[in-house]
Amino acid sequence: MPESKRQRGEATREAILQAAEATFAKHGFDGARVDTIADVSGYNKTLIFRYFGDKLGLYAAVLKRTDREWSVLLGRMFLPLLEDESIVSDAYQFREFLRKTFAFFFDYMVEHPHFTRIINWEQAEGWQTFARIASQFEPDDLGQLEVIFSRAQNAGLLRTNLDMIVMILLVQQICWSSPNALPMYQMLLAGKNFSPDAMPEYVRDQIIEFLLAGFIHDAKDHV
Repeated sequence: MPESKRQRGEATREAILQAAEATFAKHGFDGARVDTIADVSGYNKTLIFRYFGDKLGLYAAVLKRTDREWSVLLGRMFLPLLEDESIVSDAYQFREFLRKTFAFFFDYMVEHPHFTRIINWEQAEGWQTFARIASQFEPDDLGQLEVIFSRAQNAGLLRTNLDMIVMILLVQQICWSSPNALPMYQMLLAGKNFSPDAMPEYVRDQIIEFLLAGFIHDAKDHV
C-alpha cells in the first residue's frame, strides 16, 4: 500500500528529530546549527521551521520524544509496586527492585549515547537551555517515585535521613554521567585487563552496589 500523507509526514518528522538529536549531542544547543541538521536529515530549513517553529522548539521536541519513551518504560517498571504495595515492605523484593531499577537507568543511558551527551551538555552549561523549556515537561514521574520510596522509608527499608527526591535525582545524575566516563575507566583500570565490551557491565555493577549501600537502611540486614 502506498504511504499516506500522514505517514510521510511522520517519517519526515522522525528523520529531522534523529538528525537534530545527533547534532545537539555532538555540538550542544548553542553549537548546533539548523543548517547542519537540514543537511543531515535531507530536509530544508524551511520545512524544519514549519514543523518545529525554531531551534529551541526542535530541541524541545527531541527531549520530549525521549521523555515520552522514558515515561512508558518507567511506568512498566513501577507498575508492580503500584499494584502490590507489599513489595515496598519486603526487604528482599524491594532490594531486588532497586537493583533492577538502577541497572535499567544505567543501561538506558549506555544504549542512548546521543541523549546522554545532550544531558551532559546541559549539566556543563548549568541547564540554561532546559530552563527555557522546563515548563513543557510534567514532573509526574518524579512525584510517583517519591511516593513509592517514601513508603519504603516508612517500612524501615530505606534510610530515613535521606530526601527521596534528591536521591532519585542523584541516581539519574550518576547514570547520566558514567557512560561518557567509560573511556576514562578503561584507562584507569587498564591493569584489570577489561575489554571495552566488559567495562560497562563492570562499572554498572559497581554503581549498583554503591547506590544500594547508600539507600538501604542497614545493608547487612537485607542481603
